[in-house]
Amino acid sequence: MSSHKHFRKRQAPRRLLSLILPNRIARRIFPGTLPTIDGPSISKATLHLDVLQDLHRVRVTTPPVLIDGLPESGATHHLDTSDVLRVSSCDKCRVTINILPDDVLLHIFHLIRAWRLSWEWHRLVHVCWRWRSVVFVSPNFLDLRLVCGPRTRVQLTDIWPPLPIIIRDTEDLPMPEDYDFAAATVHNNRVCEINLVLLTSSQLQRLASAMQEPFPALTHLMLNLGGDYSRQALSLPDGFLGGSAPRLQSLWLRSIPSPALPKLLSSATSLVRLSLWNIPHSGYISPENIVTSLAMLSNLESLTIDFESPLSRPKQESRHPPLPTRTVLPALTRFEFKGVSEYLEDLVALVNTPLLNSICITFFHQLIFDLPQLAKFMRRTTRFQALDEAYVNFGTYGVQVIPLTQTGDEESRLKISCKELDWQLSSVAQVFASFFPSIYMVEHLYIHGPRNLLPQWQDDIESMQWLEILHPFTTVKNLYVSENSAQCIAPALQELVGGRVTEVLPALESLFMEELLLSGPVGEAIEQFVAARQVLGRPVTVSRWNRT
Repeated sequence: MSSHKHFRKRQAPRRLLSLILPNRIARRIFPGTLPTIDGPSISKATLHLDVLQDLHRVRVTTPPVLIDGLPESGATHHLDTSDVLRVSSCDKCRVTINILPDDVLLHIFHLIRAWRLSWEWHRLVHVCWRWRSVVFVSPNFLDLRLVCGPRTRVQLTDIWPPLPIIIRDTEDLPMPEDYDFAAATVHNNRVCEINLVLLTSSQLQRLASAMQEPFPALTHLMLNLGGDYSRQALSLPDGFLGGSAPRLQSLWLRSIPSPALPKLLSSATSLVRLSLWNIPHSGYISPENIVTSLAMLSNLESLTIDFESPLSRPKQESRHPPLPTRTVLPALTRFEFKGVSEYLEDLVALVNTPLLNSICITFFHQLIFDLPQLAKFMRRTTRFQALDEAYVNFGTYGVQVIPLTQTGDEESRLKISCKELDWQLSSVAQVFASFFPSIYMVEHLYIHGPRNLLPQWQDDIESMQWLEILHPFTTVKNLYVSENSAQCIAPALQELVGGRVTEVLPALESLFMEELLLSGPVGEAIEQFVAARQVLGRPVTVSRWNRT
């Protein structure tokens, strides 16, 4: 072997650690100029004596169950570098990296695992046989995983030790159409995560066929049916995962009907997050069935039920008065729903969620909104507090109310999806009139609207519709109106004359307008409203709203 090749071989450990350790650490271990892949030659890899002394003082605390190759009893111990220090005293305070004991190397590797976003442990095992043995002696401590991705030859997984397996793709790099899912899942007892965000219909069919056995180590499952696909034969079969998922913590499905879901959920007692997105009508699950499935999930913290279309609704003849007893979801903190109001009404009538922090609701457009069960549900959830401010945002594709409630932790919202502005006004007025009492505690009300829809607003919307929206807000003291919505709200307020002037916003004290128009139709309308309030002893001040 030439001296140049021999030198490069000796530099491999140092060059690798210098590339993967943070600079502040690597500069202490390897003093002088840090090497780069294409940079100049570097001197012999050495460790300063003070670095070894620092390592000697490190106290390492690790759960014994995570460290395969270390003593089971010692939860806290010192890294023993005394032998290194004795040897180094004969070498002018310099030693080669190979003098480090295995436990020191192990904890250096563990620090690399903690500092690096991408854990490329395979680079370490290719340095030398000693590093390879150090890495593989403690796979749990170093969190070693085999990743089967779009560029992985799954047939080569058998050359590695029996490590946990992750199967995943990305939005930028989906799985090849002919990917061998049967080979990737052959070690079903070792597969711990499956994250597939761009599945085709044929891939989903092959994956479902390959996953008919139990996957006892599986903790995270994400399946997204993306792109163009047919609706036929795309559901997960009854035998999916062998009907059992005892360690599953996160289940995320999109555009995938699953007749086997109730059976699967009944065994997933460790489930923490359940997200069912864009549920096709063919995958409709009744509120009663979903609640029955959720009853055993005492650890569930996050729940999403998102339907693809308003066709997914309870049949009128199947709807019954709520039962006197309800299912308690003791750990649920976040709930997200998209669908028709009848489904949500039937669902929330069956459950109690004492720890709920956040609720996000999206309704499809419908002519009538009646939400008495939702109001009762919110009152039963004691963590929700009365609102002191609310934002009503009218947009191109719907109207949104933020926040829907206050918990002090997370924001909640309600959205109604429809393009026609008169439908937006009618829908939100019905929701305000029938919803929970906490909305009547609002003191600050903000109304926004898109600029490009102003002509349509003025032509299609009657003043009475705006008054219907404002009528429930009996405690509002400050009303904030954006420039475009002012030209619609001002004429509505102008119609309140005589004794009617306090029928809407009786507690109003201040009106803030984004553009303070004191002349023209808007200015005249506001002036008449203010004068009428003054006569009745309910003065209102008008100010400019400096919106940020």
